Amino acid sequence: MATRTTGSSTIVQRWTLEPGESELRVVTEVDWHERQKLLKLAFPLDLHADRAASEVQFGHVQRPTHVNTSWDSARFETVAHRWVHVAEPGFGAAVANDSTYGHDVTRSTRDDGGTTTLVRQSLLRAPVFPDPHADQGRHELRSAVRFAPDVLDAVSAGYRLNLPLRTVAGSGEPVAPLVTSSSPAVVVEAVKLAEDRSGDLVVRLYEARGSRARSTVAVDAAVRIGGAWRTDLHERELGADGSGAADVPGAARWAAGEAVELTLRPFEIVTLRFARRG
Repeated sequence: MATRTTGSSTIVQRWTLEPGESELRVVTEVDWHERQKLLKLAFPLDLHADRAASEVQFGHVQRPTHVNTSWDSARFETVAHRWVHVAEPGFGAAVANDSTYGHDVTRSTRDDGGTTTLVRQSLLRAPVFPDPHADQGRHELRSAVRFAPDVLDAVSAGYRLNLPLRTVAGSGEPVAPLVTSSSPAVVVEAVKLAEDRSGDLVVRLYEARGSRARSTVAVDAAVRIGGAWRTDLHERELGADGSGAADVPGAARWAAGEAVELTLRPFEIVTLRFARRG
């Protein structure tokens, strides 16, 4: 743990590395009383990355880390949802956050001539307009940095930090997941009941790596499923070609007990509806 002061503000940081883990957790507690200042948390990384991947909803975008053009130079800060991933072939790192969306990623040169990468999170601001009290007071912000050769490692880090494991009282027996995907590139994003109150189960998935992926989607055997089909975001059944309504000839359906086999295009979003049996 370390305590620092700047101006009228106090910053307390705690670093945690669990046994056997490759992820360093950083908790930053700030009592913030500055004006027209910006607080950043920097992660210097000894790797050569010419671009950074930043999470957006159901995918990610890539941006250059160099300033070869005026556009690159003007883009001094970029947005990311839960993580930023920087990598060289076979080696990389992910920087995740739970509430910090502004980042800047830059390159520098070591004394021996090698290239390094600096990832900074914008934690707090102190503007005087339009709200002169913005960000004032106490804050607790969580970050994580981990070894991440593949962008899917960054996806995992973002979920782990934002959706931590919860401990609940029970029998002590392991609890099987309700829905599983056989491919790590196909992420189960949402599991919910259908909006029409039919009791059907709705599962939304997306392809996270940015490449084509095949996956088998399974529902726990304890849930009695009478069949499944693809829907649009309004939970209306799609045709086999991904368009139309339930009466489209050749609409894709899976019978009860049949494995749901999917092939997703890069960043494709798929919504499945599983009929519940009484």
